[in-house]
Amino acid sequence: MANPPKADDTASKAILRLLRDCFEIYRETQRYCDITNGVRNILQDLSLHILDIVENSIDAGAKKIEIIIKENVKQNMLVLKIKDNGKGMDKNTIAKALDPFYTTKKTRRIGLGLSMLAQATKEADGTFQIKSQKGKGTTVIAKFVYDHIDRKPIGNMTETIIALIAGKGMDVDFIYEHHKNSHGFVFDTRTIKKEIKDIPINNGEVLNILRENIIKELKRIGARP
Repeated sequence: MANPPKADDTASKAILRLLRDCFEIYRETQRYCDITNGVRNILQDLSLHILDIVENSIDAGAKKIEIIIKENVKQNMLVLKIKDNGKGMDKNTIAKALDPFYTTKKTRRIGLGLSMLAQATKEADGTFQIKSQKGKGTTVIAKFVYDHIDRKPIGNMTETIIALIAGKGMDVDFIYEHHKNSHGFVFDTRTIKKEIKDIPINNGEVLNILRENIIKELKRIGARP
């Protein structure tokens, strides 16, 4: 008959299991930190956050995406709003959307860009909100204290919009609206496509003209070109 296990052996096995569990937790924590720190280093300004979220919208089947920026110096408020007509999310998916490890594809983590933008608003004493309805689209709203020392710069919105048009402008319509205090403008690719008729909107010469127009409008309203 086999001898019953000694108490010391049982305790040792329990300790080993605990150490294994602790190591797994540590490894997952390190993995999370490595990923989030890497993305944080890449997404140094808000225009890159916007680019990332708009790419999520395109992946969700959106054909019309609105990007709205409101700089109100007097109210000390900066508001970013991204609205799409993609497939939308149900309540369960919205709850998962800020999880950095949530993904609907093997190659892209949906929650990482959203969680980083949410963290950016938190660091600047702002708020972050996702509104979505299955089959109707999603709206992301990020608000920042304008003069907060930790508020990320808006960045180069001109190149962000041009990059989106160059990559997806033939299939997706982009409406870019930018306000600073009492001044503002609206840039709508639907209108541009009607004006240029059969010329592709992602044509190199067209992109150069659009770039110059956006820069001109941003300067006119007193925003960063």
